[in-house]
Amino acid sequence: MESPSRSGVFQASTDERLEAYAESISFDRRLYRQDIRGSIAHAQMLSTVGLITKEEFAQIQDTLLQIQSELDADKLPIRFELEDIHMHIEQALIDRIGDVGRKLHTARSRNDQVSTDVRMWIREALDTVDQCLHDLQRAFLSRCEGDFDIMLPAYTHLQRAQPVLASHYWLAYIEKFQRDRERIADCRRRVNQSSLGIAAVAGTTLPIDREQTAALLEFDGVTANSLDTSSDRDFVLESAFVLSVIASHLSGWSEEWILWSTVEFNFIKIPQAFCTGSSIMPQKVNPDTLELTRGKSARVMGNLQTLMLLVKNLPLAYNRDLQEDKPPLFDSFDTIIAMLELAAPIVQGSVLQRDSIASRLEKGYLDATTLMEWMIKKGMPQRKAHHLVGAIVGEAMEKDVALSDLSLESMQAHAPEIDASVFECLGSENAVNAFVSYGSTAPTQVKRQMAQWAERLGS
Repeated sequence: MESPSRSGVFQASTDERLEAYAESISFDRRLYRQDIRGSIAHAQMLSTVGLITKEEFAQIQDTLLQIQSELDADKLPIRFELEDIHMHIEQALIDRIGDVGRKLHTARSRNDQVSTDVRMWIREALDTVDQCLHDLQRAFLSRCEGDFDIMLPAYTHLQRAQPVLASHYWLAYIEKFQRDRERIADCRRRVNQSSLGIAAVAGTTLPIDREQTAALLEFDGVTANSLDTSSDRDFVLESAFVLSVIASHLSGWSEEWILWSTVEFNFIKIPQAFCTGSSIMPQKVNPDTLELTRGKSARVMGNLQTLMLLVKNLPLAYNRDLQEDKPPLFDSFDTIIAMLELAAPIVQGSVLQRDSIASRLEKGYLDATTLMEWMIKKGMPQRKAHHLVGAIVGEAMEKDVALSDLSLESMQAHAPEIDASVFECLGSENAVNAFVSYGSTAPTQVKRQMAQWAERLGS
């Protein structure tokens, strides 16, 4: 059987090799619910404007819902000559109700049909990702109270820098994922415009009502230019970009906790339910879930590159190249959702190694910057204080002691302005308590932000 898309102009049958080459049913089948919902809305609009009767609309709607039930149960036969899910549904409709079914495609092209279906699918997928990010934020927030008394070394250049509250660390990830959620919301606005009714490329001469179908399908509005809409996949690219940023954040977090779980760091213990062993080394408990998250992020970013290359040379308007947007799009969403669904329980179930962290917290002179700022508050210029504290740290390094273990006389030999009150700012706990700026690791600031996030996240 020939595809319904081949009109009477064709004098030769389709080569069987082309049928196999051109099919997309193997991957676009997952759009069937969106396609049926869009078709019912389109038929309802056709009835409203008088292009089909109310009885015909009822017949189309009832039959489409029957077809959906069969697709739900995986009972609709797949035929490669029908190319895609849209043709499968339409042909099943025609097979059952004949000419009434043939009226469904009035004032519609597969170009606007596919674009509308994909927009609806992305809209739902973005909502799922947003909920997963919300759950991950809450997982980090749930740690803040119990870990509030733990201090960690913050790193720059992977070298110890300054002490921070563990809760401050967790809030940092909440902030990252909030920006991801804001990007999702912004992207969703542009996704949520109805393509239905632009037909193939120039619109239609038939008296359709695009606003009605947009409202029925819960779109915020309709696209404004038929030429642009027929070729537009910006909403696919933007979605893939948003997912790539999320992947980057998850990969960075995974890398950090992989390092933290090593014997060398011994900062955190990952739940064994999310670890694997070695086929030869019986002692191994490997953080494979985090390693896979780090690895799968490359796939998501690669999909963005694929999509960018797919559209970069396409002229207006529709080109069949655009059929290839779905595998990378679907894969990116599937991968991100899987990554997020595992991230939340890992965050909730991991345990900070308090004793190990505390035993080495004073290594690395995390309080050096606090000492410099103490000297600035005494009236010393920043550059002078920076130089003098470097010299004091150098002496402490030679003696292999913490700054707080140096004598007052040793410090005064470098900076006579130093007095005994300096010891009130030395040591990681004193350094953390000395912070005052908004957004810092100051305990009062962290507590305030924990409360704000609890309110925002409904925790």
